[in-house]
Amino acid sequence: MVTTEDIKDYIKKIPPTPEVLNKTVSCVNAGELVKAAKIAEEDLALKSYLKDLVNKPIYGFRNEVSDLSQIFGILGINAAKQSLYNYMLSLLSPKEWVLFKMNKVLFYDFQADLSRRWHDILIHLKIDDKDIESSITLLPSSIIVCEALFKNNIENVRLLKGAKDLDYNTILKRLTKLDLFDISKHIAKTWDMPDRIGEVVQAASGVKPSNDPTINTLGKWMHLLLFYELSQPKFIEAGLNDFIEFNVEYVGDIYEDFMQLMNVGEKE
Repeated sequence: MVTTEDIKDYIKKIPPTPEVLNKTVSCVNAGELVKAAKIAEEDLALKSYLKDLVNKPIYGFRNEVSDLSQIFGILGINAAKQSLYNYMLSLLSPKEWVLFKMNKVLFYDFQADLSRRWHDILIHLKIDDKDIESSITLLPSSIIVCEALFKNNIENVRLLKGAKDLDYNTILKRLTKLDLFDISKHIAKTWDMPDRIGEVVQAASGVKPSNDPTINTLGKWMHLLLFYELSQPKFIEAGLNDFIEFNVEYVGDIYEDFMQLMNVGEKE
């Protein structure tokens, strides 16, 4: 059995972020995007990451964008902060995935698409909040934690998976008494995010609705987005779709609105 304290200790052991990244995040938080771009120039890996991100097809630019000042201007404060969180996770993601059929490229695509679509959703909902925008980072980070936990208990995981055909979220609960969304909440606390961010992610599970209408609405949109992303064949094959069970009743009131928004995003 893996205890809650074991999980907290693992999260605390996550290496500190590079100094350039910390300074860039501080400038973005202060709304100083031009200064953030100048600092980010010092980290070639970060520069390459942001360049690759903005030139993904989902952004729809016909000509390559390479200037960091322009890239930060395109992203804006909220999306820039979210992208920096994603970059941090790319540094923490396993060099070699053991249980999940993932690699750095696939994990990067998962993060980038999830973040971009969450950004579009928040614009659609007319929500301008850096913390809420960053909340979508918690799910990929939780998957990294789960990979590490499962890797250290690989025989038990494979036994439960093979003998009882359990999904990974159920196995996670058996090993830790926590599900993916509980772990996300612990990470939110470790990263000093406001309590409401953990509540949004809990609501996104589809089985832990919030009494706060705003948080519950965000939870519904995040629930649908996770299901939408993890239903892609590449993530089904990787085993990630095992972490969320679609609750159609929970999201019934926003389902058509969500699908229309996703279709618009695909066309663009």
